[in-house]
Amino acid sequence: MLEAAVLLQLGLHEYAQAAIVFALLVFNAVLGYVQSTRAEATLAALKGRLALNAPVRRDGIWTIGAAAALVKGDLIKLSLGGVVAADASIVSGEVLLDQSMLTGESLPVEAGAGAHAFAGALIRRGEAIATVTATGSRTKFGHTADLIRTAHVVSSQQRAVLGVVRNLAIYNGIAVLALLAYSLHLGLSAADIVSLVLTAVLASIPVALPATFTLASAVGARHLAALGVLPTRLSAVDEAGSIDVLCCDKTGTLTQNALKVTAIRPLAGFDEAHVLAFAALASSDGGPDPVDAAIRLSAGTQRVRDLPALLRFVPFDAKSKMSEAVVRSGPREPEQRAIKGAFATVTLLAAAEPGAAEQAHALEQNGYRVLAVAFGPAGALRLAGLIALSDPPRADAKALVAELGTLGIRTIMLTGDAATTAGIVASEVGLAGPIFSGASLSKTTPERYAVYAGVLPEDKYSLVQAFQKSGNIVGMCGDGANDAPALRQAQMGIAVATGTDVAKYAAGIVLTTSGLAGIVSAVKEGRITFQRVLRYTLNSIMKKSMMVVFLAVGLIMTGHAVLTPMLMVLLMVIGDFLAMSLTTDNVRPSRTPNTWRIGALTVGGVAIGACLLLYCIALLWYGAFRLHLGTGELQTLAFLGIAFGSQATIYAIRDRHHLWPLPPSRLLLLSSTCDVAISVGLAVGGFLMSPLPWIVVASVLVTAAVFGIVLNFLKLPLFRRLQLS
Repeated sequence: MLEAAVLLQLGLHEYAQAAIVFALLVFNAVLGYVQSTRAEATLAALKGRLALNAPVRRDGIWTIGAAAALVKGDLIKLSLGGVVAADASIVSGEVLLDQSMLTGESLPVEAGAGAHAFAGALIRRGEAIATVTATGSRTKFGHTADLIRTAHVVSSQQRAVLGVVRNLAIYNGIAVLALLAYSLHLGLSAADIVSLVLTAVLASIPVALPATFTLASAVGARHLAALGVLPTRLSAVDEAGSIDVLCCDKTGTLTQNALKVTAIRPLAGFDEAHVLAFAALASSDGGPDPVDAAIRLSAGTQRVRDLPALLRFVPFDAKSKMSEAVVRSGPREPEQRAIKGAFATVTLLAAAEPGAAEQAHALEQNGYRVLAVAFGPAGALRLAGLIALSDPPRADAKALVAELGTLGIRTIMLTGDAATTAGIVASEVGLAGPIFSGASLSKTTPERYAVYAGVLPEDKYSLVQAFQKSGNIVGMCGDGANDAPALRQAQMGIAVATGTDVAKYAAGIVLTTSGLAGIVSAVKEGRITFQRVLRYTLNSIMKKSMMVVFLAVGLIMTGHAVLTPMLMVLLMVIGDFLAMSLTTDNVRPSRTPNTWRIGALTVGGVAIGACLLLYCIALLWYGAFRLHLGTGELQTLAFLGIAFGSQATIYAIRDRHHLWPLPPSRLLLLSSTCDVAISVGLAVGGFLMSPLPWIVVASVLVTAAVFGIVLNFLKLPLFRRLQLS
């Protein structure tokens, strides 16, 4: 419609007006192009996450080859500190794999012969030989990248714009056709008809609607940035106010993604400090093993005076599943051993202790990783105690879940971890409800489960889609590559500060500071943004629904057009920029998730527009039949009636309650003052229109103020009836 209006203006040699409309058209197109490039940035981040080179054996010789050149069946070497270059099956050796960013597992996994290693996993310990089973897009990582590329959801903002424009197009299209038919009936000249139709087309299009949505989101984004919340696409700000379901990854999101000593169970003859100290002696100092790092960090907080001196350290052996330290308490004392490892292994070397097995089993049932510690002479080792490790929840995770609940948002955990571990964390952060147990994901609803455990990246993606199909506006919070498809698919994807580049590129919002408080800030700011956009949308529907009808009534009353294309362009520029200042206005954010109710908005806007229409018709009638104004003067009067009447309407409907308790923003007042000053100056001075006496201009301004006060009282029952209050 805008392109057609530009062509009509060019045909009439109205180049200035055509340039203004064309500039607005280009502005919206540029915004769309910028957002469409984000998927490519996400894929580039995924490629950077993969290993660039890999040790590969071909023709009996080990060489360093490009990871992209690997093929199925190649033998590759997995070494400490490296990244697995392709999906592979281990044929010999043992490694400790950190796959948390791919599978969501919070703990590294021991992988030996027959185990699978996924592309992108980090090798924390050991060395192994593996056979490549899949490369490129056929890997688990590649499938994740493909999901990100195809993930797409139409935002509620886009649906709202489409719904508003569709309704206005149907309504005004019929009115324009009726206007055209009547002008032909009157026998107007072709030039007058084209000018009239052009004016009607310009009056029908909410030109600044997309730009206003963008401006409102940009204002919200600026406020969020000051709070450590960075929106990567502006639509996410508005969506934050509408989400009613928030899906959260567990590892690295609700939890810290860092192993910590959670519990110490000393056995007879030992205390917690000594159990931890013996375990620290049998742990590598400064190595990449996260278990050893967690134990040494915890041991550093406790001092043991009689700690023996370390003589030799034997690193962790994947076959024996233990590490060992040889120590001595004094120069003449015999050597002793401190052993740390799997409970089953250590208990074969140390004397049995009553109740130890039951305690170990109870800790494992709670989702902890359990290590046994033994100490004593080589031939008389005693079981000193048990150490339980876990990935603890973030300090603010429980408060986040509780506050989101008060805002009407249901929080759901999605994790690749086992149900037992997920259930423990869910209980600690306040998520109550059943845990997913392997049923179909396609038709599930947010109310069905509180936790989905053992889910893969594609499962998280499918869950977000399933929730959206059930009518929910979904947010997704995560930190790893395994969360990226779901982050991309969700209306509001949130990446935590410690997340990978992949997650941050896929998300719509990135938390730049530690903690989860930014999620609540985003929701609250989103609801403020939504209310501002809602005001503008209601105002736009109101104006656009009455303009063409007013042109038709004016044609019937006077026999000529009551507005020229130039006056219509002036009204568009002045009026739209005034209305756009609503994006900074003070609002009352809702307590529950926002919903676009286009039908009710359309009815409400048309009803308010009808009131403005009656005001403008009355003003035009008085000018034509009481003041007996000429054609040019009547056009100026119509211009003033719409300009001042729109001002009054904006103030009357800017709040769902009476207009006076909530003060307008300074920018709105400034824009309003400039709008009135420009309109008065043009009308009195006769610039771009026929002049009117200042007393007539002042009278229109006063009547518009009275009209606004009356409208303030008329809107209350209407908004209650349409549930817009």
